[in-house]
Amino acid sequence: MQSPRDFSMYGAVDLGARQAAAQRRQQAARAAEAAGADDGAPAAGPASEFVIDVTEETFNDDVALRSRTTPVIVDLWADWCQPCKQLSPVLEKLADEAGGAWVLARIDVDANPRLAQAFQAQSIPMVVAIIGGQMVDGFAGAMPEAQVKQWLAQVLAVAEQLGVGQGPGDGAEPGEAIDDLPPALSAARDAMESGDLDGAARALEKALADFPADPLAKSWLSQVNLMRRVSSYDPMTVSRDAAAHPEDVAAQLRAADFEMAGGDAEKAFDRILALVKRTSGADRNTARLHLLDLFEVLSPDDERLKKARTQLTLLLF
Repeated sequence: MQSPRDFSMYGAVDLGARQAAAQRRQQAARAAEAAGADDGAPAAGPASEFVIDVTEETFNDDVALRSRTTPVIVDLWADWCQPCKQLSPVLEKLADEAGGAWVLARIDVDANPRLAQAFQAQSIPMVVAIIGGQMVDGFAGAMPEAQVKQWLAQVLAVAEQLGVGQGPGDGAEPGEAIDDLPPALSAARDAMESGDLDGAARALEKALADFPADPLAKSWLSQVNLMRRVSSYDPMTVSRDAAAHPEDVAAQLRAADFEMAGGDAEKAFDRILALVKRTSGADRNTARLHLLDLFEVLSPDDERLKKARTQLTLLLF
């Protein structure tokens, strides 16, 4: 069974980009060494405990696992990107003001091309919210501080609904907000943090057997099942098979899973809704049930979810 790192970082590695990035780093290091040989000035970096620089090697611990207990806001940037230089200081300032309610993880896309691919970053700056190991929302481009605050408020509301983290200033230690979970949910959380997706699924199924309407258990189980499915797929063939076989229900659902795992819920929903529209009988029911399961991954207040639910209702009735 693969770990959350494998789930979040699927896709081919662009070796050419990696090599070019390595060459840029080496050139920058030599230039910095030559320029700073006399004064010994340290390289600039995060000055806050709530702002961290993330690499491909540290992503699993600093983002995937940390997001199980604390919302992580990922900032994808590059040194040559002028809009990044406008947005990043705003994010760092807000991270400090939040006092640990969320953590800012900075990713240099030049130095970490595989991470840029995993997030399907087509432009930067790109900001993504990670909660419980899942990408729940994001935006691209520099936004004014007021708009960033509004977006963060929505993200933290989703985190609260999912039982991840706590509000700023409440005196709680990181993760304390979900320390009083029932035993089955606590076991599921521990299993997810360790990457034991099968164990997490068993614990969540037990929780739902005792309390079938528990929204947190339902959401977590949908997320875990999505992770398990995606980790079993061959990422090199999923998109190709879906494009080559539009009437293959299984191929379309695999592609939707990858889109959902990549943070593009709207695209995943649209794909399955189109499948529901053009199929009937058992195939249509399979697509419908799969879509309902993916609905559980998002917050009930998510506008993408509301829109897709309305479209599904219109298609069925």
